[in-house]
Amino acid sequence: MGQQLDTKKIKELRELSGAGVNDCKDALKEANNDLNQALEILRKKGQKIAFNKQARVTKEGAINSYIHSNQKLGVLVEVLCETDFVARTDNFKDFVHDISMQIAATNPFWVSPNEVPIEIIEQEKRIYREELKEDKESEEIKEKIINGKLEKFFSETCLLKQAFIKDTTITIEQLLTGKIAAIGENIKIQRFVRYSLS
Repeated sequence: MGQQLDTKKIKELRELSGAGVNDCKDALKEANNDLNQALEILRKKGQKIAFNKQARVTKEGAINSYIHSNQKLGVLVEVLCETDFVARTDNFKDFVHDISMQIAATNPFWVSPNEVPIEIIEQEKRIYREELKEDKESEEIKEKIINGKLEKFFSETCLLKQAFIKDTTITIEQLLTGKIAAIGENIKIQRFVRYSLS
C-alpha cells in the first residue's frame, strides 16, 4: 500500500476523530489500515484518556446560543473546559455548537441520568412493573426488562445518553469522550435551557 494512500487515511482519520497525527498513525497500524477499526481503537483509547481527565477542574468554557430559523426555538448551553486557550479553538466551538443543535433537535430534559430525580425514576419503574404484572416471566427477568426500559428512558431524556444526530452510531457521551481525548482537556456539559413557542 503506497505512502500517499496512508497519508490520505491519516488525514481522514484526523478529521473524523480530532486525534493527533501519531495517535492516528498508531491506530491505523494496529487496524491494518482499516479506517473504521482505527476509529474504534481511537475511541477506546479516548475513553481511557477521558477517564483520567475527569477529575481535572473546568473553570473556562463557553455559553452558546442557537435560534432556529423559524424564530420559535432557541437553546442556551454552557460547556466547560480547563483553559481559555481551548475555549477559543474551533474544535471546542464546533463541539459546543453541535451540542446546541442536538438539544434543539432532541429536547432532552437532563444532561445525565445522575440528574434525574429519584421520584421520577421510581415512577417510571412503577409504570413498567404495572405493564409486566400479567407477564409470566420470573422476577429476575422482569427486573432485567425494567432496567432495559429505564435505559431507553435515559436515552430519550438525558443528553449524554442520546444518539448523536450527526452520527447515530455514537452517543453524545461517546462524542464527548472522543473530544476530551482529542483536545487533551477535561470538558463538561454543565447545563442547558431550551425555549420553544408551540
